Amino acid sequence: MIKGLTGIGHAAIRVKDIDVSLDFYCNKLGFQEMLRLHRDNGDLWLVYLRINDLQYLEVFPYAVGDAAPPREAIGLNHICITVDNVDEVVRQLAEQNIPLIQPLVSGADGNRQAWIADPDGNRYELMQMNADCMQYEAIKRLKETNAA
Repeated sequence: MIKGLTGIGHAAIRVKDIDVSLDFYCNKLGFQEMLRLHRDNGDLWLVYLRINDLQYLEVFPYAVGDAAPPREAIGLNHICITVDNVDEVVRQLAEQNIPLIQPLVSGADGNRQAWIADPDGNRYELMQMNADCMQYEAIKRLKETNAA
């Protein structure tokens, strides 16, 4: 077991139109632009967006293709963003004209979730973690096992 791994710091996505994507992520979802990195020739390399103080989204321009791979493809399937109140978030999404790509549901794990996609089809699960969800129960069991 490797010790010292502390969490996922950021996810990175490629987008076709950086301006359209930044409008979606910053103006609609409320992520904050932190910084831009440029290549030696001055071209934009990536934009770093703040989700919170410990989690970020790197957005790379100049993607090729028409849309993100389908959810059945090998590789990253989606990014999950935890929310305090999924009903309130869904209401705010409607105000921003961001449609759900799947109906609001209670998942098999005991959490409520809504699904959206960015302008390039990258999928996001918006999950409200319930106090008695399977993830928290599993964490509790792991901590008890590790403490023994």
